[in-house]
Amino acid sequence: MKNVSAGVQRLFYRLGFFARTLRAVTHFAKRRNVSLKILVMQIFFTFVQAMSISSLLALGIGAAVNVIGIPYLEMIGQQQLIYPLLITIITRELGPLLTAFIIIARSATAIATEVAGMVINHEVEAYISVGVDPIEHLAVPRFLGVTISVFLLNLYFSLFGLGGSFIVAQIFTALPADYYFHNLLQHLRIEDIIISIVKSIAFGMIISVVAITEGLAVERARTEVPIAGLRAVSNAFGSCILVAILLSAMYYIAVV
Repeated sequence: MKNVSAGVQRLFYRLGFFARTLRAVTHFAKRRNVSLKILVMQIFFTFVQAMSISSLLALGIGAAVNVIGIPYLEMIGQQQLIYPLLITIITRELGPLLTAFIIIARSATAIATEVAGMVINHEVEAYISVGVDPIEHLAVPRFLGVTISVFLLNLYFSLFGLGGSFIVAQIFTALPADYYFHNLLQHLRIEDIIISIVKSIAFGMIISVVAITEGLAVERARTEVPIAGLRAVSNAFGSCILVAILLSAMYYIAVV
């Protein structure tokens, strides 16, 4: 019961922190201060530096779908099904989740340990003592940076995965590029794009809120810093998976 109670308390705390951060976003947008540099650096670290691993993973997923799917679909005379299959796997389901996993592995630990270090070094207290809102200065730029980065990286993952799969498809059959992408766009529905965007934004918010709150949860011992990083990763993984299942279920109930 204690674990359940503690879990519920953490959930409500994060929801409250999320609401407080959203309110602070409006103030952040009106001001040009040093926090803008934090936002830019967060996007650079989370999105730009993650593009290489995202490219490799997207190409691998696209290749796997083609290598496994095309021979079987040709056996039953349903080659056209490869296009909705690619869109379902890369754009709608695996793309947003794998993008979130990449950012959790790279950024959730970094943000949690960085914020935890600030708490241990009394930097957060120093901000409060001089009248600087730590939510607006520390949380908001990281919240926005991670959310924007997940959205952009998910878009990049989808484009690279679908485009890279065309190269792999040439191994099995010589398809003209216009024919391949025409069929791909014919099977791409606006609902697929919307659910992919919704998932990426939701994952970005979850990752940033979990990482920041875990960092702020440390007390005074420096040994808590790496523990905060580990908790941020595990909690972000679990939360993103649960939200992915919920959003996918809502999509299939509403659309399919």
